[in-house]
Amino acid sequence: MAISVGDIAVRYGCRVAGDPDVVVDHVATLQSAGPGAITFLANPRYRRWLADTGASAVILEAGDAGECPTTALISDNPYALYARVATELSPPRTLVPGIDAGASVADSAAVPADCEIGPQAVIEADVVLGKRVYVGPGVVIGHGARIGDDTRLLANVTVCHGVDIGQRVIIHPGSVIGADGFGIARETDGWFKVPQLGSVTIGNDVEIGSCTSIDRGAIEDTVIEDGVKLDNQIQVAHNVYIGAHTVVAACSGISGSTRIGKRCMIAGAVGFVGHLEIADDVIITGQTMVNRSINEPGGVYSSALPMDEARQWRRNSARFRRLDDMAKRLRQLEKKISELSDD
Repeated sequence: MAISVGDIAVRYGCRVAGDPDVVVDHVATLQSAGPGAITFLANPRYRRWLADTGASAVILEAGDAGECPTTALISDNPYALYARVATELSPPRTLVPGIDAGASVADSAAVPADCEIGPQAVIEADVVLGKRVYVGPGVVIGHGARIGDDTRLLANVTVCHGVDIGQRVIIHPGSVIGADGFGIARETDGWFKVPQLGSVTIGNDVEIGSCTSIDRGAIEDTVIEDGVKLDNQIQVAHNVYIGAHTVVAACSGISGSTRIGKRCMIAGAVGFVGHLEIADDVIITGQTMVNRSINEPGGVYSSALPMDEARQWRRNSARFRRLDDMAKRLRQLEKKISELSDD
């Protein structure tokens, strides 16, 4: 597919500096781009590559346009514009409607004729698929699950019984939606499993990365609202609620009954203890341990210590272990100074 820079500008409301009739047909990086390629500059770290780029067009902000040696598409949000252009130039694979001979589809399952069901997929009783659903190789959809229009379940995804997934959802390979939550009750001689009687409800336009697990609720549902984006290898425990358009990066773990607000940004390897409330528009940086609720919207929170030279780290670590004793001694000194001042 090919498209002119002028057409891109009209379609997405940006400005052209240079030749609007330039045609692009693929994307590339600033360093590797050649004729016919469109690229972008969104991070100032890569500005050094701009002057020598061989791209036919570059998407960038107005402040960088003067250094661009080729046609520029000027946007307030270059990365978002790049994402839209890249989607046009590299559209998703077209569905091939039909059910593979190696798939197993229950008689009571509702599978529209425009769906594609891949080899070794299993669709159990009373499943309802929307229009144009893609079910990849080895996918298992448990009984009574509902999948909305234009949703794509890639290879080896497991959707457990009764799960409700919205429209235009993408679930990447190996993810499990609706397995039992970690519910166990302690008894004198061990543990007894608590039945997990809820399900999982996923809204529209959600994307879930590979090998991510979203547990079903204990009584009520685990809920993922519209537009949420989850990275790879994330654990979402039972009865978690994630508000619309929140994003969570890889290897984060969200303990049971935590409620995360809308439009939050959760970086990688963040941990949440259970039963917390996180306000809207909160940003949590990488490796933070969230051990209390965040009630004020819009804040930025961190807890992980940054990397340091090893010997300096060991010294600081030793001092950290003495902080409590140092704090007590400081309070004693402050008390003595206060007493002396009174005298």
